[in-house]
Amino acid sequence: MTGPLAPPSRVAFLGTPQIAVPLLRTVVDSGVEVPLVVSRADARRGRRAHATPSPVKAAAVELGLAVTDDLDAVLDADVDLAIVVAYGRIIPASLLDRVPMVNVHFSLLPRWRGAAPVERAILAGDQVTGVCLMEVAQALDAGAVYSSAEVPITSTTTAVQLRDQLVEASVPLLQAALADGFPQPQPQVGEPVYADKLTADDLRIDWERSAVELDRVVRVGGAWTTVAGKRLKIWVASPVSADPTGPQAAPGALHGTQVTCGDGVLELTLVQSEGKGRTDAAAWRAGARLDDGVILGD
Repeated sequence: MTGPLAPPSRVAFLGTPQIAVPLLRTVVDSGVEVPLVVSRADARRGRRAHATPSPVKAAAVELGLAVTDDLDAVLDADVDLAIVVAYGRIIPASLLDRVPMVNVHFSLLPRWRGAAPVERAILAGDQVTGVCLMEVAQALDAGAVYSSAEVPITSTTTAVQLRDQLVEASVPLLQAALADGFPQPQPQVGEPVYADKLTADDLRIDWERSAVELDRVVRVGGAWTTVAGKRLKIWVASPVSADPTGPQAAPGALHGTQVTCGDGVLELTLVQSEGKGRTDAAAWRAGARLDDGVILGD
């Protein structure tokens, strides 16, 4: 564990996705010199035929900053510090030994170390998460913490909303550290919980589960089930209570835009059929020509 860090005058920035862009702008706006930005190499995204730059690279170019995908270039940049935000690559010990690095991590460590802290917090039903400024260590997200801030998670918070809130909470932490220095970091306390990257199976709706649990899957983004063997994505939904006086239906049974769950009912609001765009669930239901009571996910 390192000690406190003085306010830096020259900072390298390492990041790749959109969530890192506001923090790059925060560093630039602080008046600290940013001689180098490191981002992942250009890549094909979605169905685009040509490789495109990462959001961080695009922002760096817009800001007139030098940008590269060569991580070793940090060694020649003559920086006091590197700020890391969702960079997406393991940083080797040979670099950590020579350049102090601070990571902006979107959870309250040691809970949700790893690649998907935002999504895992929602899936677990956490009521609070947060952001940490932490030293980059060789072990995954195991470094000591300089500062942190809590962010609540409500029963309707989506992953998109939570990312925005976490970035908003991280900005004043980073501004203060760049202006006044990073205080003595404190070791993480408690048993680590890991946030593995989500798979397609994590997002597949299991109608045997409760409506409350499935609502969390939907709020993460990309939840899906099947209808007559074809994939149906569920983008917006909400849990409702089952009518105890109504007919008892099997999990997965579709009645109107409501689907019976292992406990409760999930009301579909916005869906997307395979090969089509997103549409209102009522409009999809009207055009799908499905029998009432058809089982989803079979």
